[in-house]
Amino acid sequence: MEKLDRFDRDILDIVQRDCQLTAETIAERVGLSTSAVQRRLKRLREDGIIKTEVAVVDRKVTGTPMVFIVGMEIERDNYDALAKFRLWAEKQDHIQQVYYVTGAVDLIAIITARDVEHYDDIAALIMAENQQIRRMHTNVVLRDVKLGLFVPLTSDDHGREG
Repeated sequence: MEKLDRFDRDILDIVQRDCQLTAETIAERVGLSTSAVQRRLKRLREDGIIKTEVAVVDRKVTGTPMVFIVGMEIERDNYDALAKFRLWAEKQDHIQQVYYVTGAVDLIAIITARDVEHYDDIAALIMAENQQIRRMHTNVVLRDVKLGLFVPLTSDDHGREG
């Protein structure tokens, strides 16, 4: 995999904010030809730097407005526990993200649900299907303060002013 140059970084910055922009529009913004931008986007996708391009949907409109941040403890003696849970969680649409972390819990999961009862059903399924999960600590999100998966591309970028 090649190192990212300034043009790659500029292109990634733009498509992270709006992946529906045309190569022509991106080219105008970064100072390259349309074909050069198309080649770079193709390479960034093929190299796995651009993992996927998705629509971000309003949870409230779709009927799953609630978010739960769940800390999970896994059995210490079960070295396969993390891999087993990862494979299982990949198939569960309500489990949005899972992180293997340090601290009081081993995993942090972001889970969406219609309501508290629906989350309780999901939590029961997690425990029933994953015996290696010893305990779950649940936090209910009261309000989204900031959502995003934007990856900063320069070490000196501490945020955008706007």
